[in-house]
Amino acid sequence: MKLRELVCATMVLVIGALSLLPDAFGQQSLTPLQKRLLSGFISQELNLHQGQPQKETNLLAAVANALTFFSLQDSDPLSLLNYFPTGKDACKETIGTNIKVNQNCLNLTDIDLQGLGQASNETTIAQDPNHPDHLVTGDNDYRSGDSTCGVAYSLDGGQHWQNTTLPISFTRGANFGGVAREFWQASGDPSVAWDTQGNAYFACLPFEIGPGPTNNPDQSSAVYVFRSTLNNGASWNFPGHAVVEQHTTGSFVPLVDKPYMTIDNHVGSPFQDRIYVTWQLIGADGTIIIYESHSNDYGQTFSSPVLASPSSSLCPNTYPLPTTTTTCNVSVFPQPFTGPDGALYVVFTNFNNSFSSPSDNHNQILLAKSTDGGVSFSAPVLVANYNEPPDCDTYQGTGQNPFQGCFPEKGTSNHSVFRVANYPVGAVDPTHHNVVAVTLGSYINADSNPSNGCVPTGFAADGLNTYTGVKVAGACNNKILLSVSTNGGASFNGTITDPTTLTIVNQGPQQKFTDQFWQWAGFTPSGDLVVSYFDRTYGNDETNGFSDIGLSSSFDGGNFTTARVTSSSMPPPTQFRNSFGNSVFYGDYSGLSVSGEAHPIWMDTRNPDLALCLGTGAAGVPPAVCTFTEPSGLPANNQDIFTARMEVE
Repeated sequence: MKLRELVCATMVLVIGALSLLPDAFGQQSLTPLQKRLLSGFISQELNLHQGQPQKETNLLAAVANALTFFSLQDSDPLSLLNYFPTGKDACKETIGTNIKVNQNCLNLTDIDLQGLGQASNETTIAQDPNHPDHLVTGDNDYRSGDSTCGVAYSLDGGQHWQNTTLPISFTRGANFGGVAREFWQASGDPSVAWDTQGNAYFACLPFEIGPGPTNNPDQSSAVYVFRSTLNNGASWNFPGHAVVEQHTTGSFVPLVDKPYMTIDNHVGSPFQDRIYVTWQLIGADGTIIIYESHSNDYGQTFSSPVLASPSSSLCPNTYPLPTTTTTCNVSVFPQPFTGPDGALYVVFTNFNNSFSSPSDNHNQILLAKSTDGGVSFSAPVLVANYNEPPDCDTYQGTGQNPFQGCFPEKGTSNHSVFRVANYPVGAVDPTHHNVVAVTLGSYINADSNPSNGCVPTGFAADGLNTYTGVKVAGACNNKILLSVSTNGGASFNGTITDPTTLTIVNQGPQQKFTDQFWQWAGFTPSGDLVVSYFDRTYGNDETNGFSDIGLSSSFDGGNFTTARVTSSSMPPPTQFRNSFGNSVFYGDYSGLSVSGEAHPIWMDTRNPDLALCLGTGAAGVPPAVCTFTEPSGLPANNQDIFTARMEVE
């Protein structure tokens, strides 16, 4: 049989096999809105992309590559597949002044499993308040095959890094059917923090993938906190201590999702060293509700869950959901943070607001506050209205990334299809305890509003947002906005909540009509607000879908100076790709730590993806390692973790 005939026959077998596969795990249990609002980590793991598991989508992509190759007869296989032998710099540990955190090189993954075994994403970073040169990081680390909570630490201000292992392969199984051990299939959504005693902490979400991808009937999820006791992140206690454990069999929901941790490490606070963890619980009744739990004993035990998204008149409950727990029952992406006076704040996005017209597609950022150490929360207040990114398939082509939003580049290419979301990040000014700053992303803002051609037009058929001017230069662009409370979170900006009136963090002259997204924020000890973000300001980023990392800082919350962090632009990601060769998953957020100096941390795609060269390797001759080009024409690249050490102006 000729090679072309063999590949065609293989294609028929693959398509036939896919038609017999069960529905992607859990889809039938979720409402369309719940599918849309799953965290990126779990959405990717549970294979919600186009109703087919991502691994199978990648398999089709690999076969499509082979079909493209074999459609041309009598040609050199290596040249047709665009493979190129690698040089010695294929796994750079530094790029300019940027430093790679995952110091080990990524694995050589088969092309049909791109991303698995070789990616790192969704970054978080924290500094020891007593020793700012001691840093610890977390990420979704795919180097062992599927995602696990990855960790690294530095003792010299981020100039050098060591990778270590979080012991998350199994935990105690008493609450999972009375077994001795609960073995976890995947973990991610990390967050890290320090207490005032020099201990580092890591919060991690493990869960079972369940039927469909595996034959495991257990579909449980949980959140565990690990402590590194006085050795700066080099090792961690085992097993982790449970914040919440959700034992589920026979159904996808309830599901624990999107946890985040903070520690009140303010010396003199009435709740000094109390650990807080928030998460969203995806319910069988269609709800997504935010809960919080806290620990007073350095993470040994945690309180029962506390409702952190209580009812409010801001949540008219426009969705016909049967819950009576709270009217704010479609709330996602919670982030807890504390003030020097012991106040705990939880900021989150909410989808319960009513819309003033069919074309209106804004949502809202809400904030709940606790003054009793997380025992109870006040009704949420409105931080700001905002707009989610546009529907990807509407503007980048059918099948690029169904049921997800993305930030399309302004040029004719359609490589920027990875899922994105706008979310809030809050912090309290250490020099003014009543000043609460919240940064948020919004697709409608002062630079992209109806006056320049970017107009909300409602929703696509899949429920995601639509606009005019999405692919038009100078029209739509995403911005990082600032909303401020001067009364301890009781209200924000007076009554001003329109995103077109809020301060734009990205105030560089070239940033006016370009996209910025995936921000994090924090205050320096002297009260400067610092914000890091992905930035399409430099070179041709806005037209070709490349990105940089930017940093903005302000001493008064109004005037920001900006700086470029990356030493060169990063191409669009290609791992976790669709059949076009474009990545559908880059992660959902990137982190920042600020203590005098700023340490942004991000997913980086400048290192090439490595694979075994097709047609190489024979008796006595080992296979060669090559880089390669995707069907989209993009050079295949890795997802590494990089950071930088930046002075705050």
